[in-house]
Amino acid sequence: MGDPVTSAPSPIANLAGGVSTDTSRLASKDNLDAAGKRFEAIFTGMMLKSMRAAKLGDGLFDSKATEQFRDMQDQQLAQAMAAHAPIGIGKAMTEFLARSAALEPAAPPEGGTP
Repeated sequence: MGDPVTSAPSPIANLAGGVSTDTSRLASKDNLDAAGKRFEAIFTGMMLKSMRAAKLGDGLFDSKATEQFRDMQDQQLAQAMAAHAPIGIGKAMTEFLARSAALEPAAPPEGGTP
């Protein structure tokens, strides 16, 4: 009768305009802390990349290989900085999400009673 592939609920079905409306991940403090650390690492990496782009001159031994190695080194440095010496933006984001999750009541599951 029905094709099992097409009748299964799609994880994309919960998207509204490309943004997920599922806030169940916000319920766990561990998930929020992990997201804050990842955000801190991404932000620090973008900051390092921006600083590298503002170089004042070309080096004698610059090449694509050196640039790729420097990008990988900056990525690892950003992750280490976020883990050991955070600048605080990840913590601020985590606290903001925790407050907004506490203020908004969870939506009842689909097909269930409110």
